[in-house]
Amino acid sequence: MTMKATDPGAFRAQTPVLCDRASDFIARNTFGRPTLVLDLDRVGVQYDALKAGLGAADVHYAVKANPDPRIIAALVAKGSHFDCASRPELELCLAQGARVDQLSFGNTIKRGSDIAYAASVGVTLFAADAPEELEKIAANAPCARVYLRVIVENSQADWPLSRKFGAAAGHIPALLRQGRALGLQMVGLSFHVGSQTRKAAFWGPVLDQIVQVWDTAQRSGYGLNLLNIGGGFPAFYGEAVDAPTHYAANVMRQVHARFGDVKVIAEPGRGMVAEAGHIVAEVLLVARKSPLDLHRWVYLDIGKFSGLAETMDEAIRYEFITAKDGMASGPCILAGPSCDSADVLYEKTPVNLPNALCAGDRVIIRNCGAYTTTYASIGFNGFPPLDVVVI
Repeated sequence: MTMKATDPGAFRAQTPVLCDRASDFIARNTFGRPTLVLDLDRVGVQYDALKAGLGAADVHYAVKANPDPRIIAALVAKGSHFDCASRPELELCLAQGARVDQLSFGNTIKRGSDIAYAASVGVTLFAADAPEELEKIAANAPCARVYLRVIVENSQADWPLSRKFGAAAGHIPALLRQGRALGLQMVGLSFHVGSQTRKAAFWGPVLDQIVQVWDTAQRSGYGLNLLNIGGGFPAFYGEAVDAPTHYAANVMRQVHARFGDVKVIAEPGRGMVAEAGHIVAEVLLVARKSPLDLHRWVYLDIGKFSGLAETMDEAIRYEFITAKDGMASGPCILAGPSCDSADVLYEKTPVNLPNALCAGDRVIIRNCGAYTTTYASIGFNGFPPLDVVVI
C-alpha cells in the first residue's frame, strides 16, 4: 500500500521513530511498564479538522473514548460540546469548565438519580430508547428535551453497535407518543453507524433507514428539529481512511441531501483521540508450542485486560512498530501476559512481525489514544493499568 508522506493520518513508519511528538517522546525515554503517550496538541488538530468538515454541526466529544481531564479541558477551550454516558462524566466535564448547555446525557441506560442530578445542574438534553427510560426521564427531569435512538441495520463498521442500544424503527412512533404524553419535549432522533466506519460512503444506507423514520414522525406532526448522527469517524490503523475534514464533509453532504437544513449533533470519540497516542510495550516471550507449529506466539506485557480490549473478535487491528522492522519477518499469534486463555489479541489473522523479535524488545502500538485507558482493568493478575503521559 502506498501512503502519501504529506498525510500524517496515512503514514506508516518503518522504524520506532514516528513522525509525531508522541513518538519522539517515546524514542527519547525509557518506560518500566506499558505506557500510553498522548499528544494533547494532536487532539486539538483532530478537533479542528473534524469541525471544519462538520460545519454548523455541534461536535459532542464522546467522553468515554478518553476521559483524561487534560483532554476535556483542551476541548472546552476549543468550544467543544460533550456526550456523557454517566454522572461522573458529567461532573468531569463541568469541573473542566464545560457549560451545561454543552452537555448531553447520551446513554440510553441511566439511573434515575443520575437523571435527577443532571437536571439539577441544568442539563436538558437526554437520550432514550425504551418506554421505562422515558418514564424515568419524565419523573426526574420533567423539562427534558429527548431524542430517541434508532437501531440501524447493515452497518459496515469494523465494530458494529447494534442490538444493545436503540429501538426498532417501527417502535419509534409509539415512543414519540408516549414521550409527548409524559410532557417531554421530543426533539429528535439519533443513531450510530458503528465504530470505525472507514468510508463515508458507508453512511448512505444507514441514513436512508433513518430518514424514513424521520419523515414518518414529521408527517405525524412531531416537528423534530435535532438529528444526532453519533460517532463512527475512523482512525488510521493501517488501512487507508479519508482525511477527517474530507470524511466529515462527505457525511454532512449526505445528511443534508436527505434531511435538509436540520440541526445536527456529531459524537466523534475514536476519530478525535486515537491517533494522538501510542502505547509503549515490551515483548515478554517468543515461543512455539511445538517444533512443527506454523506460527510463533509473541507475548506482550499488555493484553486485553490492561488496555487492548478492542482486540476482542479482532475488530480493531492495531499497528505494531519495532526496532527490527525491515528484517525478515513472519506471521505470529499475539497475546497478552495474563493467566487467562481469552487474553489472545490476534490469532484468526496473525500479525507479521520480525523473526528476530525476542524478549526485552520494545514494541510501539500505534494510534491507541482511544478506548485503552478506560478499558484497562485494575490489577487483574497483579498487572497494573496503563501508565499515561500527556505531552
